[in-house]
Amino acid sequence: MDLRSSLQLLGGLSVAQFMRRHWQRRPLLVRQAWPGVRAPVTRQQLFALAADDGVESRLVSRTGGAWAVRPGPLPRRALPPLGRGAWTLLVQGVDLHVEAAHQLLRAFRFVPDARLDDLMISFASDGGGVGAHVDAYDVFLLQLDGQRRWRVGRAKNARFVEGAPLKLLRRFEPTHEWLLEPGDMLYLPPQWGHDGVAVGPCMTASIGFRAPSTDEVARALLHGVAESIDDGDASPRYADPRGAGTTSPGRVPPALQDFARAAWRRAARSPRSLERALGEWLSEPKAHVWFEPAGVAAAAGAGTLVLDRRTRMLYDAHHIYINGESFVAAGRDAQCLRRLADARQLGGAEVRRLSRAARDTVQQWLSSGWIHER
Repeated sequence: MDLRSSLQLLGGLSVAQFMRRHWQRRPLLVRQAWPGVRAPVTRQQLFALAADDGVESRLVSRTGGAWAVRPGPLPRRALPPLGRGAWTLLVQGVDLHVEAAHQLLRAFRFVPDARLDDLMISFASDGGGVGAHVDAYDVFLLQLDGQRRWRVGRAKNARFVEGAPLKLLRRFEPTHEWLLEPGDMLYLPPQWGHDGVAVGPCMTASIGFRAPSTDEVARALLHGVAESIDDGDASPRYADPRGAGTTSPGRVPPALQDFARAAWRRAARSPRSLERALGEWLSEPKAHVWFEPAGVAAAAGAGTLVLDRRTRMLYDAHHIYINGESFVAAGRDAQCLRRLADARQLGGAEVRRLSRAARDTVQQWLSSGWIHER
């Protein structure tokens, strides 16, 4: 993708202009960002996904000033009648289950896959919404069907309604108001308050992004580094040959604390151990994701390899990451596998250029259902 070419999706801005002017800075409304857009699922298909216990969904309804939230799975009988107002069905990760949704999400890959999260689709009856709230991440809101009225305003020092089942803003002062039609799109940076209310039945796609906190990253790195430690006989053990007796047996010996600090420094000594732990975590599939093993697969290299829509594949300067696993790659192997991650497919001629070891690994991915051959 040429980052300097104008995109209708971004209102005629190039990716470079959009990232410089709007990304994590200020909202952008794009009329007819996606002319003639078609929802990747029908209403009935969305309802069917919500009833699946392998799909994350929830029902949000409002009666007067009282809000209620019911988590999925949600069989059709659990949903209110279509003629009843003020309810919303939200289905997460539709891109993992529907190819058309996966293709829609790919239009936003000008942001790294490590940041791109998923495609949520909501159906709302007249007056339906989830209340005024803020997100901790960037979001694109693409109107698929019907109309939705959005009120937007910067939320400084956001505080929430106590006791509510949703994180509703206690005080919301909108500065913009727009009615979105099918094909219109609204981009919102993190911490911008917004309240979308359906004007008649409507369907909206939400393209969300990962924005992990320092605590989340720290936990992931700690776990990843711990998993990578080789607990072999060569690992030094704590010893205290100059130890003396103690009259404070409950106290942790300072020498043991020093040993622990040195053990951590040793485990994280190589920057690549942290890189590897991060890459494995970022490429880990979501909890509800599973793959269908291909059984006896054709030999890799006979055709084009295509990543399964549920597969997350990333890379850095030294590793290839796929579905939570890491592989060291260099030279021609690294070049080819990075192209697979970027394009999500790799031609047979390029597959045949891989080393024997790399082709054996690719064969394992085929057998596991992580990639397919066509």
